[in-house]
Amino acid sequence: MLVSVTVSACDPTRRSDEQLRSTPIEMSDHDLAGDGMRLAVLREAALKNGFVPAESLEIPGDPARQAVGGLIFASPLMSLNGKISCQDCHLDQFGSADGLPNAIGVGGTGHGVARMRSGGGILPRNVLPFWGRGSKGFDTFFWDSRVRLVDGRVISQFGDRAPSNDPMIVAVHLPSVEVREMIADNPQVRDGLVDESVDIAAQIHQTIARRFGADATIGQQLARTYGVRRDAMEFAQISDALAQFIRHRFRIQPTRLHRFVFDRGPISRTELNGGILFYGRGRCAACHNGPYFSDFESHAVAFPQVGFGKNGFGTDEGRFNVTLNPDDRFLFRTPPLYNVTKTSPYSHSGSIVRIEDAIVSHFDPLRLVDTKKMSARARADLYQRLGVAARETLPAQLTDQEVRELVAFLRMLDFDPNASVPSTGAMLQRAR
Repeated sequence: MLVSVTVSACDPTRRSDEQLRSTPIEMSDHDLAGDGMRLAVLREAALKNGFVPAESLEIPGDPARQAVGGLIFASPLMSLNGKISCQDCHLDQFGSADGLPNAIGVGGTGHGVARMRSGGGILPRNVLPFWGRGSKGFDTFFWDSRVRLVDGRVISQFGDRAPSNDPMIVAVHLPSVEVREMIADNPQVRDGLVDESVDIAAQIHQTIARRFGADATIGQQLARTYGVRRDAMEFAQISDALAQFIRHRFRIQPTRLHRFVFDRGPISRTELNGGILFYGRGRCAACHNGPYFSDFESHAVAFPQVGFGKNGFGTDEGRFNVTLNPDDRFLFRTPPLYNVTKTSPYSHSGSIVRIEDAIVSHFDPLRLVDTKKMSARARADLYQRLGVAARETLPAQLTDQEVRELVAFLRMLDFDPNASVPSTGAMLQRAR
């Protein structure tokens, strides 16, 4: 067996970091023979911390519903003003996120920097990627865990009127009723729709459902798939199809770490060092554990804050905004780590561009800020977040080399989502 490692070639032409990372040489097993015990330790640590085969996480779905869900995902009919789709903020080129610090919602056009400059509504938080959403055991959603399954009951903004006992379906109900995300923030909306009412949300959802039912292509597919008349379409069918598409399209697929753990696949010494750090002295697995590398609990990391924040004036109090429990101030759900190297920028406000700095924020957050350039209010906010973060299980101080080793290990969790995923058109053909 041969092991792939990354080295810098002795070439007088300087190459990019990406080119260097993708330049492998072959190293035979005997070069890692002295690490035999550490290889076994890493495999055992991964299994003890909940790592499982990718296929064991998938929830089987209906191909026809998945296919029409793909059409809904890409359709601007999902928004009240008919101008923004789910796909506008969840793009393949940004690892199913949007590549921006703060999301740009309704009114935004283009992708990446062009979207940021387009004048669309700015949202206070970073777009979360979709990997594994709604798969087995993935039942806590959003940065502040506003939708979660507790003792078999869905806890959400809908209270005791949750539209489903499936937290994934409940979660897909929310973006379409969020002002600036998929609803324009204008006087008409503020006067007629902004009252935090479940009835108003249902009214918006029914309007969207009627539009989909009237659409010549999607309405016909929905009617055929769900066995309902186009003029009797309800949001229940829309949300189910969308949830089934997301579950399937963004399902966890085998990674190099799966191959290493379950098939004794190759690993470089740098990746091995990073894995030992991840489960050992780095204490990453204290929160990043389980099949998705998240405990789905809420924790504090003193990331720099950018944007106006959920609470305004550059402040975001995280889960506190959902529970109103003072103990939840500045806490955010542990983000899962699949394809994490593809989803920059990082943190709830997208304040961290490099994954290396995201790691540094856990044990040396002051390295990343210049307090002299901050306003007094921003410094006060930072000091409060530092105090909360200090109560977490802190990782050991790591050298820059150790941080790079951790990143190398995290890259083992990357996979190509397009390797075995058919197009929506092909899915529709297959479903017929």
